[in-house]
Amino acid sequence: MIKSMTGYGIGSQDNGKVKYTVELKSLNSKFLELNLRLPKVISDREFALRSESSKLIERGKVNLTVTVEYMNQTAKASTINSELLKKYYTQLQEVAEQLNADQTALFEMALNMPEVVSSNEEAIDEEEVKVLMAAFYQAIEQFNVFRQDEGLILKNDLESRVGLILDYLTQVEAVEGNRIPLIRERLHQYLDEAVGKENVDMNRFEQEIIFYVDKLDITEEKVRLRSHCNYFIQALNASDSNGKKLGFISQEMGREINTLGSKANNANIQQIVVRMKEELEKIKEQLLNVL
Repeated sequence: MIKSMTGYGIGSQDNGKVKYTVELKSLNSKFLELNLRLPKVISDREFALRSESSKLIERGKVNLTVTVEYMNQTAKASTINSELLKKYYTQLQEVAEQLNADQTALFEMALNMPEVVSSNEEAIDEEEVKVLMAAFYQAIEQFNVFRQDEGLILKNDLESRVGLILDYLTQVEAVEGNRIPLIRERLHQYLDEAVGKENVDMNRFEQEIIFYVDKLDITEEKVRLRSHCNYFIQALNASDSNGKKLGFISQEMGREINTLGSKANNANIQQIVVRMKEELEKIKEQLLNVL
């Protein structure tokens, strides 16, 4: 069963002390493009999150955002070195008085001096890691369900469009019955008008007709196109189905449709071929979003 590369999932877990929320969003991409937004307190877990994401997400342009909330708001609060702040402020005040400068922003300047404010953020312990990863896997589970649901919609659309191509192929077969006789008649009429009926070597004419008709024969193209369409549907329903494989099959379908159009030499068939190409283009557009 195919999956869409478009996905969304969110997971949230807490242990009474800390709450982690993980949010995943993805769009289509040929490769995995992973963008992580993490709070500083879990920066050392980035490699682990990237590694797990690579295994579980496969492909897509993915944004992974983690937020953390501590039940005790002071647990990770920053601290102010009041003695150092006073020292900086006094020194700045003395210089300002000497220079007769404005002292309005001295406190803010002192607060931003080195080592005045220090963060209590430290690497999270194993208990917090379990909460984080539980939220991550919950988000992944929702994310994959979303992709599967979107994949089912894509599958139904793709099956419908391949079915239309097969219907158009049946229409080609319905209108091509008198195609060769008409070509033969046109050539015969042209020769009669150009050189005169009595001057035509009928044996040579028949030989040329056979050669010409053989070049216009579309039997092989019809057989191969029907085979490619059936294989596409089979691959679409396979357990290992993926966008790249389906893309390769659609390219083969395109080759047969193009050859069919170039060899048709019939306005009705060429119009049907145009409709086939329209459906194939829509198939290719949809495949860009298949995992």
